[in-house]
Amino acid sequence: MIALRKPVVFFDLESTGTAPERDRIVDIALLRRRPDGGEEVFSSLVDPGMPIPPESTEIHRITDEMVRGQPDFKALAPRVAEFIGDADLAGFGIAKFDVPMLLTEFKRAGRDFSMEGRHVVDAMVVFHRMEPRNLSAAYKFFCGETLEGAHRAEADMRASAAVLWAQLKRYAELPADIEGLAAFCQQRDGRGVDAEGKLVWRNGKASFNFGKHRTVALEEVAAREPSYLQWLMRAEKTSPELARICREALAGRFPARP
Repeated sequence: MIALRKPVVFFDLESTGTAPERDRIVDIALLRRRPDGGEEVFSSLVDPGMPIPPESTEIHRITDEMVRGQPDFKALAPRVAEFIGDADLAGFGIAKFDVPMLLTEFKRAGRDFSMEGRHVVDAMVVFHRMEPRNLSAAYKFFCGETLEGAHRAEADMRASAAVLWAQLKRYAELPADIEGLAAFCQQRDGRGVDAEGKLVWRNGKASFNFGKHRTVALEEVAAREPSYLQWLMRAEKTSPELARICREALAGRFPARP
């Protein structure tokens, strides 16, 4: 067990979306572990003061009705800040989402919350570093052997074939034909409109998930600032798929959610 010099607070947030500057917390849970091993828990639903997009409800199952009448974050901020105190922070995936969201909500509530002298431990980073997701790791996991000659074309090619055959044996629910497997590989995670997730479904409409128009519907951007879509189509890092979607949007055709 790790030795704690001061308390650490594990926490998790659910929200209306993934953009801290525009989205709001709808659920917060914190566990404070003291150096003596004692623990305290605080959790609460939160009224975000805005409708929860159906796409977010699909993920965390929290509805507008559930948060109606609950305290907003401004009301909870003093209790949350006191509960955390000078503790370090920990959780899963918190570095990229939960911490920025929490800091934004504190700022929006007019309450100072300093990260100075506060350590952040993200279990997702530990997971990804200790369990790499590459061909060598997949070969070891599915085939039970060490991949010799990794990063040479023939060795990697033979390993990739062996991994796929092993996956088909392990997961009986996988399609047993190439067409079905191809369709399986192209499935989105439920939120992504394009393969890169540059566009996501929000309130049933394809909406930006990056840049200055983050959370804004593609349809709205096409109407108000078509030059942005034109620029995006020409940008070097724009994928062919996103460029096609932008081109069709300029022509008045927008993605329809399956």
